[in-house]
Amino acid sequence: MLDTQNIQCPYCWETTELVIDPSEPHQEYIEDCFVCCRPIHLIIDIDHCGVANIQALSEEDDIY
Repeated sequence: MLDTQNIQCPYCWETTELVIDPSEPHQEYIEDCFVCCRPIHLIIDIDHCGVANIQALSEEDDIY
């Protein structure tokens, strides 16, 4: 079952709904903002209760 969470773009601050697959406990990928088209680095960790912890990072915040 897919879950949805709202995230805020780290560039334009627009709120966007994100669809999350809770079957994968750690997810990391880039998704472009639907408003400003800048790349958002998403880091998603699902805890043992199924609660998603989401980090939405800009290129400046990126931990690579």
